[in-house]
Amino acid sequence: MKGDRVEIVIDAGGSTRSYDIAATRAGRRVETTHGRGVVEVAEVTRGGTPVRTARFMAGRVLALVEHPAPRPAEADDAPVMPLRATA
Repeated sequence: MKGDRVEIVIDAGGSTRSYDIAATRAGRRVETTHGRGVVEVAEVTRGGTPVRTARFMAGRVLALVEHPAPRPAEADDAPVMPLRATA
């Protein structure tokens, strides 16, 4: 979904580097795959065609953080009621 993004933090030999891959248009999504020592993060269209891809050695990846886009409240979501304090 547009606004979803994945942040990748890697070890760059004494320092760290951070990369962001985001779904930049409506209908696109961000997919993360890993295997055979490689982590791949791709922005993908509705049809499954990769638009932008980033590949990293799995041994260098320190963190892989998914940041979902804020979603509007649904009609059936109940309001949250604060708990009453008991004395």
